[in-house]
Amino acid sequence: MKISIIGAGNMGGAIACGLAASGRFGAGDIVCSNPSSGKLERLRERYDIIDVTTDNAEAAARADVVVIAVKPWYVEAVVREIGEVFDPARQMLVSVVAGMSTARLAEWTGHKDKSPAVFQVIPNTAASIGKSMTFMSAANADAEQVAAVKSLFDTIGATMVVDEKMLDTGMILASCGIAFALRYVRAASEGGVELGCSAAQATEIVARTMIGAGELLLRNGTHPEQEIDRVTTAGGITIRGLNEMEHAGFTSAVVRGLKACK
Repeated sequence: MKISIIGAGNMGGAIACGLAASGRFGAGDIVCSNPSSGKLERLRERYDIIDVTTDNAEAAARADVVVIAVKPWYVEAVVREIGEVFDPARQMLVSVVAGMSTARLAEWTGHKDKSPAVFQVIPNTAASIGKSMTFMSAANADAEQVAAVKSLFDTIGATMVVDEKMLDTGMILASCGIAFALRYVRAASEGGVELGCSAAQATEIVARTMIGAGELLLRNGTHPEQEIDRVTTAGGITIRGLNEMEHAGFTSAVVRGLKACK
């Protein structure tokens, strides 16, 4: 499978790096285009199997899957530009830009005679290290095409197929969620410094603790409260800490933050 990524910014670059690092693709299988060459050169320096070009149409023509990863205000122009070389009979179109409906993407390709298979996909920046939590929805796609695109994004993490109306929720929890989780890391690390750790030690401790907490939930299939109960002994320090955080509005603040993203 050949993939072209239009846009080499934070998300396009993260996807390109994650795919290249997976070992699943060979030279010429991944192409990345961008109007300026600086970002492209940095990608090539990291992974020489990535082909680069400043010509969007050239990149799109070579691909089985065309991934649009540009700023939202450029999406329509880019899709219309590559529509001239896009072949719905053999290619699939993927947008990783939030807020783009599959219906509009299909319309912008200009192929009214045959509706192309179009996917709206929301990864997060952990794609660059193969740890993205990705959400995807499809339009005009058969089961084989859905499986192919899911397999592609499973290469850079875990992928969940959802109804298009659920993409915003997935984005808030997983894409915005990267920032929310890291803000907790920062806060806990600052607390660790106050308790006597160096800043580097505290950050490593908290980051590794978060990894462990996540793995407990995923491997055991448990509710968070079950795992919390295992470390909150009666009269112990954990429950005192949790109660103090709740007095300060911890859960309420998280829920309000999530709802503010709508």
